[in-house]
Parts: sequence; C-alpha cells; structure tokens
Amino acid sequence: MTEGIITKVAGPLVVAEGMRSANMFDVVHVSDKGLIGEIIEMHGDKASIQVYEETAGLGPGEKVVSTGMPLSVELGPGLIGSIFDGIQRPLKEIMKIAGTNLQRGVSVPSLSREKAWHFTPSKQAGDTVAPGDEVGVVEETPIVRHKIMVPPGVSGKIASIAEGDYTVSQTVYTVESDNGVKELTLMQTWPVRVGRPYKRKLSPDIPLVTGQRVIDTLFPIAKGGVAAVPGPFGSGKTVVQHQLAKWAAADIIVYIGCGERGNEMTDVLNEFPELKDPRTGNSLMERTVLIANTSDMPVAAREASIYTGITIAEYFRDMGYTVALMADSTSRWAEALREMSGRLEEMPGEEGYPAYLGSRLAQFYERAGRVIVNGTEDNEGALSVIGAVSPPGGDISEPVSQATLRIVKVFWGLDSSLAYKRHFPAINWLTSYSLYADSLAEWFNKNVKPDWYKLRGRLMTLLQEEAELEEIVKLVGMDALSAPDRLKLEAARSIREDYLHQNAFHETDTYTSLEKQFMLMDLIVSFYDKSLEAVKNNISIDYIVNMPVREKIGRFKYTAEAECESAYKAILADIENDIKNAESKEEI
Repeated sequence: MTEGIITKVAGPLVVAEGMRSANMFDVVHVSDKGLIGEIIEMHGDKASIQVYEETAGLGPGEKVVSTGMPLSVELGPGLIGSIFDGIQRPLKEIMKIAGTNLQRGVSVPSLSREKAWHFTPSKQAGDTVAPGDEVGVVEETPIVRHKIMVPPGVSGKIASIAEGDYTVSQTVYTVESDNGVKELTLMQTWPVRVGRPYKRKLSPDIPLVTGQRVIDTLFPIAKGGVAAVPGPFGSGKTVVQHQLAKWAAADIIVYIGCGERGNEMTDVLNEFPELKDPRTGNSLMERTVLIANTSDMPVAAREASIYTGITIAEYFRDMGYTVALMADSTSRWAEALREMSGRLEEMPGEEGYPAYLGSRLAQFYERAGRVIVNGTEDNEGALSVIGAVSPPGGDISEPVSQATLRIVKVFWGLDSSLAYKRHFPAINWLTSYSLYADSLAEWFNKNVKPDWYKLRGRLMTLLQEEAELEEIVKLVGMDALSAPDRLKLEAARSIREDYLHQNAFHETDTYTSLEKQFMLMDLIVSFYDKSLEAVKNNISIDYIVNMPVREKIGRFKYTAEAECESAYKAILADIENDIKNAESKEEI
C-alpha cells in the first residue's frame, strides 16, 4: 500500500508525490474523507489523479493512499434492475445512508453483501472446468437466468460444489488448479479498462431486429454492431434509444446516462420500471442495468461510466446473451476527457479535445461484437453498442462526431426539421447510412422474403429521386412535372408518411415485425407500379392519386400482426380493382 501527499488540487485533478511504487490506473483514496480517485499519469514519484467525487475543500498536505488495484467492477447476481453511478456505486443503497443528497466519501459495496441468492449447480465435484464454463445458475429475475461462470484465469477440477442460498461473498464452489485450491463465489471482479476475453469474433451477418421500420429496412444494425445517433437538442436521440431498449431483439439492456441532464435520467428511472417488456409482459427493468451519471455529478466520473457500463455488458455477453448497450451521450464523455486533458496541460487537439480522442473512442467501440465466448462449449454471445452524439447545434463536422463516424458502421442522422414536423423517428433518409446493409441482405432474403433487398432498393431509389424532383418543383412548380414524375412524388410521400413515420405511443405501430414491414413495402411499390402502367395508358393522374385504396395502404401499419396477411391480400386485390375501374371509366 503506497501513501503519498497532495501537492496540487485543480478541480477534479489532484497531484500527489511520494507515489513511486504505485501503478498507472490504480484506485486511490484521497484525504481522510476517502474520496475515490484513479491514477491517470505518472512522472517519477508524482501521480496525477482524477478524483471521481467533489474536491472542494481539499488542499496540499493531505494524504493519498493507493489500493494497488485498478478500477474494477463487481460482476454477479444483483446487477439486473440496479441503478449505479459512473463508478458502480449503487445509488439506492447510498440514498438509504446519505439521503437524497449524494455525500462525499460514502462507501457502499456495488453488490449487496446481505442478500442471499439460490444457487443451482449444473456441474458436480470431479468435473473439469475451464474459464467461462457455467457451473450453475441463479434465477436473478423471472426472465434472467444468471449463469455463474468460472472466472478468467481459473481452470482445473471442481473439488466441492453444493446447492443452497449464498451471498455474493460466500464460497460456493472450489476448484483444484495447478496453483492450489481456489475458493470461488457467485461474484467476480474485472478491471473496467480491459476488455473481457473471448475465443473469436464472428462476422456481422445477422441483424439486430428493432421493429423500427426506418432502421430495419433502410439502415439496419447487425448483432454485435456499432451505431451512432447524432442529432441536435430536441431531435429525439433519447426517444430513439428508449425505443431500441424496449423493442430491440436483445436479452439484456445496459443503459448509460453519461453526463445527461438530471430530468432526462429521471425520466428513464421513472419510465423503465413502468414499461412492460413486450416479450414477457414483466417490467423492462427485469432485464436492464442503468448507469446514471448526470451533468451535475463530478465530471471525471463520466469518463469511467462508459467503461463501467461496457464491462457489465461484456459479462452478460459471456453468458451467451445478446446485449444492447445504449450510451447517451458520448459527447459528454468526450467533454470529460477534454476537461482532464486541459488540467494535465496536455497539447490540445482540434477544438481543445485531446489528440487521443479518436483512439479512446475506438477502444470503447471495438469492445462490441458477436463472439464465440470462453468455455468448453462454443456458445455465441453478442454485444451491440449504440452511442448517441450531441454535436452543438447539430453540426456533425465537430471532432466527436467525426471521430465517431470513422469508427461506427451505422449512422442514424437525426434531423431537427423532421423532429419539428413531428416525424418520428427523425432519421434523415438522405444523410444516414448502414455499412452492414449488404452483408445482411442474404439473411433478410433468406429469413423474411426473397425480394426483401430488391424492395428496399426500390424505396431508396424513390426517396432519392424525390429529393431531385423537389429541387425542380421549387424552381418551376408542380405543374411543370410530367405525370410519371408526379406519381413518383406521390409514391415517395407514401413511403415517408406511411412507412418511415412511426408512432412510438401507438400500441400497434410502435413495433413492426419484419414480415409486416415487407408487406407494407410491397403494397407501396405495387401501387406505384400498377399506377405507372395506368398513367402510360392515359389514365388521369388526379384520379389515381385520389383512389380509395391509398388510404387503406396508409392505415395498414395500424393493422394487428395477426390480421396482416388477410389485410395485405385484400389491399393488393383493391389496387387491381381500383386500377381496372379507372381504365373502364376512361374507356367510357
């Protein structure tokens, strides 16, 4: 244990000397108050420490004690449904001790040491185990089977194991290894800045289905993929992430509120327990972990919060679960980096951000992926990361947005003008992209319908051509367009208003299955193709635009999933009949 003396205090940065035997990234306790800090720079015996609590009142001469351990998280039963701060302190437990005002130096274990969990073994004494092998389960919530795994670095024969009720600190089983007998508990710890090990990464060729039409159809994300949601204030970043947390095909959700306003995190804390998980009917919190680090909490703790969150997410991935991590927002995290870089007097990069901003972001996002996890059996787990970016004024040319775009494969660009028109999700179809789309095409064509990717291409083409025609309309007016071009505009309007617009608060429209998405796409394209033939046969464009079937197509998205097939066939028949009626009237 190394003990040093504070020589300088500059906001969240504390410099202490006499720390020669300490190591980089060691956790330290600062002053008699026991404030938690982490060594981020060493020069001889001088250590620069970022303190994760308020440093007001600290001064030179006070002591700093190194624990000799890196910043780590406790991983075990009790994570699900919990609300932690940026360094995994349980906020509910702290509130019981300190009241509603978060006090400095309060020390509470991340996982309760009193609560007992019922452990059911899946291995027995004499079995050989390797790192990552499941030795038993704890029913943490009605929908999460918490698998108790052999920690990394431990292998050998199980000497003893027994069913029963245990706290996370009690010995549950013992393993005879080459280094002697290891006593193991329900809990393991892991340093947050080190990615958890796995066997190998898999290619991103399976989609993470979200039920949001603009995402699944136009800009899909793969399981184990990374996406960015940049947009100005009020454009709906948080609502998009809430929808993904609720509807994405993920077993576990880890939601990080990194430097967000207190009222936004309050909304999350109030809404998530009340939201019903659509797959089980239980509370969404029964498969969610929340990391709450609001803008009025110490700025340095933001820097740790996304590492804390992604380490917890990796732990559940190692169980073979599909995990979705929402980071809201990485811009606030980058501001914490900028603050600490300035305090360390480092050479600033663009707009004052540190020169290593891009590499730090890359280190975070590269921990996502679909992998074969550690263990004797080849089990698959996936960790998808969706990071919100809050560029000032929506200007994505700023450094955080640009560094993020160089790393992520999916860009859902939110548009304030769409948000003001109440178009949700306000994802701009002309500026967004997904680099997973081509690799996922085979899956969609095979598992949904063979024409999926072809129809998606038709939608994208119509939207692109609409943007070009809009320029002409602004110059010379609608009357200057030919009938086929007017029809093209109408088809694109149908795509925008009937397909891409989705009501997050409508019980049916909030989620659309892939089969229903295909049917709605097919109806819009079929109407366009049949109408184009009719226009070429000199049928009036005004008559076609006002056909009753258009309203039926628009209302199809509100059709219950069970009735979709019959409604789809009926509307296809109505398209044929309305076109035939138009042709017969034209002949008369």
